[in-house]
Amino acid sequence: MDAASVNLLREVLASTGWLERTRELGLALRATRSAGGLLVVGTPEDEPWHVTAHLSDEARLSGLAQLSPTLVRWAPPPGAPAHLRVGVERLRSAGRGETLFVVTEQRAPVPLLERVDDARRSGATILAVDGGDPELESLAHDAIAVPAEGAVLSFDAAQHLVSSAAGEVRRLGLRERLARLADRITGPRMSD
Repeated sequence: MDAASVNLLREVLASTGWLERTRELGLALRATRSAGGLLVVGTPEDEPWHVTAHLSDEARLSGLAQLSPTLVRWAPPPGAPAHLRVGVERLRSAGRGETLFVVTEQRAPVPLLERVDDARRSGATILAVDGGDPELESLAHDAIAVPAEGAVLSFDAAQHLVSSAAGEVRRLGLRERLARLADRITGPRMSD
């Protein structure tokens, strides 16, 4: 999904509350303190390649190194490149300053829930986009549930909005920059 498509989706969803929720979660991803400390994991059957690629793009385009994700895989092949060989054992060492981002449309299997719980106990921030899994959501510091049926937003679109919001860097316009400069020069305005 390109930037124009994301903007169109934002316009369509403007009055639904989904934009605010996805923006909150996207901004929470920024709390990660270092590049590679954003751990993205799914289920053994469905690895979140798509959102990982988008977060990598957002990190590069926004200059926010903390958004550089680490894809955590259940069974990485031994001959894979280093960045594709990170296994679930990495979650054992997750700690403060790191974020575990769980992305799964299905219910999280018990081994995933156990590893999420361990990471949370070690101080990692747990965030999730899921299909409505109460067990996963009870472990997460923040989560967005995207139900399979009846939702205005698809699971894929939710991932796009979250990753886009994570990399969003609001640049001030000329008028706003001049107003800030004037405030610094003249001091704060005092009303009578």
